[in-house]
Amino acid sequence: MFLSLLLQVDPKDYTFSGLKDETVGRLPGKVAGQQFVIQDCENCSIYVFDHSATITIDDCVNCRIFLGPIKGSVFFRDCKDCKCVVACQQFRSRDCRKLEVFLCCATQPIIESSTGMKFGCFQYYYPELALQFKDAGLSIFNNTWSNIHDFTPVSGENNWGLLPEDAVVQDYVPLPTSEELKAVRISTDAMKSIIPITRGQRQKSSDESCLAVFFAGDYTTANARKLIDEFKGYFQRKGIRKYIDSRRNDLLGPVVALEFNGDGAVEGCRNTVNDVFNGTKVFVSESKASASQDVDNFYNFADMQMGM
Repeated sequence: MFLSLLLQVDPKDYTFSGLKDETVGRLPGKVAGQQFVIQDCENCSIYVFDHSATITIDDCVNCRIFLGPIKGSVFFRDCKDCKCVVACQQFRSRDCRKLEVFLCCATQPIIESSTGMKFGCFQYYYPELALQFKDAGLSIFNNTWSNIHDFTPVSGENNWGLLPEDAVVQDYVPLPTSEELKAVRISTDAMKSIIPITRGQRQKSSDESCLAVFFAGDYTTANARKLIDEFKGYFQRKGIRKYIDSRRNDLLGPVVALEFNGDGAVEGCRNTVNDVFNGTKVFVSESKASASQDVDNFYNFADMQMGM
């Protein structure tokens, strides 16, 4: 005889409602893939340090919000003057005003009847975050944070824009101050972010780019992340202060592709790959002359695959 136990879920454990001037949150492991609701909160600091199925945020005003990886959608409705850090499969906002969002989104973010929206690239770290991304089925290399689709554009106006490139997450969403939440070992240092910092649709600062593609293997993701870190080190050793990590990342099945943009990108990337990844299955642009076409060809291929 088998005994079947039914887990009783209390909605109160997955809801923040009607709060004012409070700091609240959920620690890693406390949400564990459930749905979550945030509503009618004012001047609150809210932190969900776990992965979830979906999250809705309704009628919140002047709140600071961190949301760990969301397997499905996050939907902001009738919110205003909020600052957020969000990782999700799908981002939507409706009837919102003045939201500033550091975003990682696997699909094109959508805004509707919303104004004063500002977006930046997700920047955050705590030890459990990488596994939470995996549990939510999100890739750290698939981030379309700046490719915003506005369902209700206004002629001659722009309902959204980008946050300053040097924007610091902690200036927008400060670290939690409650004793319980301070136990999470957080870093908002962009160099430690679980998500590689990308420039999105900002104008490139150099005419030179380099494409690097890691093919299928046991360490594809780890190798791509290591190349980013090593490439930064290469430019620092050369005394070049201005560099761009990667403007756009695409994940197609087991393939991870990175574009590096900056003067000396091709030489730096090829030298780094030769020094660090000898024997690894990786493609790197051969020359500055061919690199631009490499980048365009790959993105065209990626767009076709995603549209099929």
